[in-house]
Amino acid sequence: MKSCVFVMCACFVLVAMANPVDKSLFQTIPTGKSLGHVPSRLELTSGHNPRHGRVLQRSDYYDSIPRGPLLVENGETKSVDSNEKAIYVDDDNQVLYLDPPEQAFTQSNRPHIDSSNNRKTSVTATKRLPQALIIGVKKGGTRALLEFLRIHPDVRAPGPEPHFFDRHYDKGLEWYRDQMPSTLEGQITIEKTPCYFVTKEVPQRIYNMSKDIKLIIVVRDPVTRAISDYTQAATKRPALKPFEKMAFIDNTSRIVDTKWAAVKIGVYAKHLEKWLKYFPIRQIHFVNGETLISNPAGEMAKVQDFLGLKRIVTDKHFYLKDSRGFPCLKKRPGSGRPHCLRNNKGRTHPHVDQTVLNRLRDFFKPFNLKFYQMTGINFGWS
Repeated sequence: MKSCVFVMCACFVLVAMANPVDKSLFQTIPTGKSLGHVPSRLELTSGHNPRHGRVLQRSDYYDSIPRGPLLVENGETKSVDSNEKAIYVDDDNQVLYLDPPEQAFTQSNRPHIDSSNNRKTSVTATKRLPQALIIGVKKGGTRALLEFLRIHPDVRAPGPEPHFFDRHYDKGLEWYRDQMPSTLEGQITIEKTPCYFVTKEVPQRIYNMSKDIKLIIVVRDPVTRAISDYTQAATKRPALKPFEKMAFIDNTSRIVDTKWAAVKIGVYAKHLEKWLKYFPIRQIHFVNGETLISNPAGEMAKVQDFLGLKRIVTDKHFYLKDSRGFPCLKKRPGSGRPHCLRNNKGRTHPHVDQTVLNRLRDFFKPFNLKFYQMTGINFGWS
């Protein structure tokens, strides 16, 4: 297989099928990079303006796409085999256009590749309200879960956290819908905002939008989660008081400060009670944050089942030798260099005295036990 070519883009204008693409918008850089993953459906986000793109050669997923004779490489066009086609995609593997430009696709007119029988049909991609939400918890592993889900060709998610139900609710559902990516029939839209889980107005607001929506909550040991939360805050605010002084009202009584957000978030049972007033437990899936890191394929199998997705994300997509202990991703089984989470994941935690840890574990223990009963899952937090 020929190598893929990376190209830089200063700006990009989506074009209709009848209009040619101005290749002068692109500047090429040296080739030799390994072939990345190409999704099983052509995906194009309206108004997409990537900083750069790259050219991928034909993938088996695209067997039914009309083939083109040219491939742009290092600023020159060259002949390629008739069974190959240049596919321009951005960093998230969203297709920008195909080469030749006559095969470019617009937001409302592009092919859907049915992976079951490899037939090409014309469908309309539209922005839809989410069918599933990752609602928490902060520092529980929500970012990792969403990264893993993005591998699945039937999952689409917006980039930044929308914070609609906790910060922007007054902007209305149409504003919220507009933050979502366009999806094809058979794909699901999912968004992640961890603050939803602990914001008291959110459960009713989500219920008012969709009483049948699927909810995902990633949880981890509340003591470890609190330390991770503090570590992130201390990175942004170096003058922050030591963890021990934040966790307790005073060091003499060792009374836990339940008003401190790092502690308050970890009282999962109290937050879950609010959600169960609106949603049955069968609509909520709980992800073990520790297992998501140690055995990502196992947790992802459960998540895919919950969402009604085919089990496409498997152990073949993970590379478990990251120095920080986080799994890295191979966006396509057998592909080259894996993609790891950003360096701000897996920060080194500060040393916390064992007596402090024991006091916090004693505090959380009754809440943990109640949470186990509510969910029917023993997470094993000591």
